[in-house]
Amino acid sequence: MRIISTVPSQTELLYDLGLSDEVVGITKFCVHPDSWFRSKTRIGGTKNLHIEKIIELHPDLIIANKEENTKEQIETLSKHCKVFVSEIKTVEDNLGLITQIGQLTKKVSEAKVLRDKFQLAINSFTHAPSLNVVYLIWKDPLMVAGGDTYINSTLELCGFKNAFKSYNRYPETSIEELQTKDLDLVFLSSEPFPFKEKDQVEFSNFFPDARVTIVDGEAFSWYGSRLIKVLPYLRDIISRF
Repeated sequence: MRIISTVPSQTELLYDLGLSDEVVGITKFCVHPDSWFRSKTRIGGTKNLHIEKIIELHPDLIIANKEENTKEQIETLSKHCKVFVSEIKTVEDNLGLITQIGQLTKKVSEAKVLRDKFQLAINSFTHAPSLNVVYLIWKDPLMVAGGDTYINSTLELCGFKNAFKSYNRYPETSIEELQTKDLDLVFLSSEPFPFKEKDQVEFSNFFPDARVTIVDGEAFSWYGSRLIKVLPYLRDIISRF
């Protein structure tokens, strides 16, 4: 089987299922594992796939995602080979994803082992106090994670309360609106916008009564197998508050 992954977190999952020989193409954002990033054929970005290059690789299966990929491009690719499109909004959805990809790639037993590890990871969380948090993913314009996102599910798994839970997807906001939310915590994600220390200082001035922290975007937003690997990091985040 020849497989192409169009989503970084799902690429990592394919690696953890032992599909090194089968995966022939990944995006330029698929940085994990590093060995694949350096050796596999890159087929563009998640929103700008190189269609012709993908077709030239003669894939049997393309593994995509509804949110991260462009509908028109995925529909075009589906005319050439089988395409699996995931839609993951919660950590519980992710359990199903692991099983589905295991079945599609004939790695059922490996998927079961990984799914069990993921379930154990979910069960192992001890929640932080119910602190009111905003999770910023972009700076100009300001954008935050809403309630129907995987990020929100990870926040809730950790025991945090998303101040934008009643909003859909990734709404735009403003400093003025954020200042009405009675925030305890302001999380500045390392991706997709790479918030830096200067941003932390800037937002601390806007929110003197909140704790402003730069957090690892992969830990909160990558589904697949990432949660298993970042347990110590997330526990550390929880313990700080």
